[in-house]
Amino acid sequence: MSTSQATPPSEFNSALERRKFTSSLFKNCCAFLSWLCIGILGFLLVHIFSAGWEWVSFDFLKNPPSRMPHKAGLFSAFMGTIWIIVTTACIAIPVGVCSALYLEEYARKNRLNTFIEVNIANLAGVPSIVYGILGLTLFVRFLKFGPSVLAGALTLTLLILPVIIIASREAIKAVPPSIRLSAYALGATQFQTVFHHVLPAALPGIMTGVILALSRAIGETAPILMVGAVAYVRKAPSGILDGFTALPIQIYNWAREAKPEFEGLAAGGIIVLLVLLFTMNSIAILIRNKTQKAQS
Repeated sequence: MSTSQATPPSEFNSALERRKFTSSLFKNCCAFLSWLCIGILGFLLVHIFSAGWEWVSFDFLKNPPSRMPHKAGLFSAFMGTIWIIVTTACIAIPVGVCSALYLEEYARKNRLNTFIEVNIANLAGVPSIVYGILGLTLFVRFLKFGPSVLAGALTLTLLILPVIIIASREAIKAVPPSIRLSAYALGATQFQTVFHHVLPAALPGIMTGVILALSRAIGETAPILMVGAVAYVRKAPSGILDGFTALPIQIYNWAREAKPEFEGLAAGGIIVLLVLLFTMNSIAILIRNKTQKAQS
């Protein structure tokens, strides 16, 4: 009758020390890379604020673009960005959330729906320039919207829809099944269960996906360049069918100018874009946190 031999204490301690060393090395490498990224980001932010802060003023926000640096401003680009982001949000959020609800709560698990789900996941990784080409062909030329706010917003909607759908589905999937079963037990229909119980419970997770998607859309340049947003527009759009420019395009236009003053203008434009992005994200986070507190 054979008996298993116990591991000698010396070998056990040696293996344990190797594991501790490997774990510590991996932890330190992760910490080093994280702080390296934070340091690079901090250096870039310091450089941008030092170069552009003196250009940021009320006149900088209300003046139209100009070839003379001291008279140049961001008004048309700033308002164009507001128009296109608000229009994109009004289209993308309802379509994305409703699509996620259908796929998660109503659609049957068959080959067609599996094919749709796989393609949605793949579309989330498609380069933005591809959506720009699609928007140019479909919205600008085929539907004849022209280089308008509506064409740009629809193009950005295609860009961020996969992100919203995937994040919303994960949030809906995370809702405990007991909530659905309790609603059904009390006589609620599927519609009442989904819209009065499942959707409010999943709203914080959905808001997180919406924040990430709109944050990506606000800084995109390639898609709106493809649909015809021009770099020099003095007049802000007054409707969704008007031509427009946006902050990323105006910043790029200033950054490639030869005069050194335009480098400061570009840095000032980046500061305004960052403030707009942080403000928009802060509002969305406040709404998400308020919804979480209301549910708890």
